[in-house]
Amino acid sequence: MVKIRLKRMGAKKKPFYRVVVADSRRSRNGKFIEEIGYYNPMTDPVDIKIDAEKAQKWISTGAQPTEIVKSLMKKSGVIQ
Repeated sequence: MVKIRLKRMGAKKKPFYRVVVADSRRSRNGKFIEEIGYYNPMTDPVDIKIDAEKAQKWISTGAQPTEIVKSLMKKSGVIQ
């Protein structure tokens, strides 16, 4: 199954995340299919950037977003 999930990046205690489309059998930071955005919780206000067109394309082809990614998409206005 293809999932839309977060990939952790950054230094120790200073994380930021990339929103990626990946096979669910791969590891969290392993190989991915496509990067569609990023999320930085360390800034004030929180920085969320998700390409709406790419996200809608992947969701329409059957990719399932994780709960965290789904809430980030709602906050950024990609889905309702």
